[in-house]
Amino acid sequence: MSAGKDATAAPATRLVIEGRGPEPRVVNPPIYRASTHLYADCAALREGPNSNRDGRFFYGRRGSPTQWALAEALTALEPGAHGTVLYPSGVAAIAGALLAVLKPGDVLLVTDNAYDPTRTMALGLLGRFGITTRFFDPLDPDGFAQAFCDKTRAVMLESPGSLSMEVCDIPALAAIARDKGAVSLIDDTWATSLGFPALEHGCDIAIQALTKHVGGHSDLMMGACTAGERWYRRLRSTAQELGHVVSPDDAALALRGLRTMELRLERTAASALAIAEWLADRSEVAHVLCPMLPGAPGNDLWQRDFSGGCGLFSFVLRGRDDAARCRLIDALELFGIGYSWGGFESLALPVDIGAVREAMSWPPQGWRPDDRYAIRLSIGLEDPQDLIADLDRAFSAMDA
Repeated sequence: MSAGKDATAAPATRLVIEGRGPEPRVVNPPIYRASTHLYADCAALREGPNSNRDGRFFYGRRGSPTQWALAEALTALEPGAHGTVLYPSGVAAIAGALLAVLKPGDVLLVTDNAYDPTRTMALGLLGRFGITTRFFDPLDPDGFAQAFCDKTRAVMLESPGSLSMEVCDIPALAAIARDKGAVSLIDDTWATSLGFPALEHGCDIAIQALTKHVGGHSDLMMGACTAGERWYRRLRSTAQELGHVVSPDDAALALRGLRTMELRLERTAASALAIAEWLADRSEVAHVLCPMLPGAPGNDLWQRDFSGGCGLFSFVLRGRDDAARCRLIDALELFGIGYSWGGFESLALPVDIGAVREAMSWPPQGWRPDDRYAIRLSIGLEDPQDLIADLDRAFSAMDA
């Protein structure tokens, strides 16, 4: 039995007490590296397939106490959840979830500001399976409702939106999906269940790239889907059919990262807000796309629905071109240049938002056409004043 079963405990407490494994005297569950589980006799072997649940050994693909402990902890952090399925990456979690709820002939609605691999998967893999994808503007609930047809079976949401950070009215969109008979999935990696409990806000399946905030140290790849009983069972059976399994060593790293996740999120969110406020006063910056920033697009919905944020946001240069953007990024010393985010280190990345939009315009209506070149920042655990000084130097280099 897990050490943590107090459903009334605060999130910070649950991060510590949940998923501690079956031995109460051991703080961290041991790492079980085992593909084969032995049975006492033929009768026990034949009984094995009859109990397909965490906590019962069967074969390595179904996990061991290390993976079960992580899944248990993630489930406990998502109010209303019945279970969690682990995947070898965040993209694998998205693929596993979509394949669990869709079949050939179905229509999938995808928010137009979704994570780019989600778009690629919808148009590629799902398209080859005979599933049609249509993109919608998440800031237009009326248009969203009109996008449904009698074959629409699922809706893929994300808030804030990837790269451009729009916050949409998730409870309203999820309610529309439910009324239309569609399952709602959300990529909840940005805020995690701590900052945005997705099932409580009406979603059916919450997806996270554990590579980001849960791992927190840029040393593992993993994803997870958490859901109520109906969809959890579908997710689990589909994952087993696809052969999805995570390494017990990576599960142990994710459990270790989970224990300090709230502290890291608070620190990186506070630093990101300080840097966003500083950027908002720069003449070289046309727009700061950070929903935590007062007055920024989506801040009202963020304040209403979210209890926390993180260090990921974007900003748009004023009247500069791609060469200027690259000069700025190349001049940074404390920011690495790389994909991913949510680690302890800060990163900067040029992002071309217009190339991954279909239903939404970029630049948005009302912006100057030459205010289009964006940079995404992932703020880590460095001192924010050092990061600001680094950005200040880089702005000077950009226009030197």
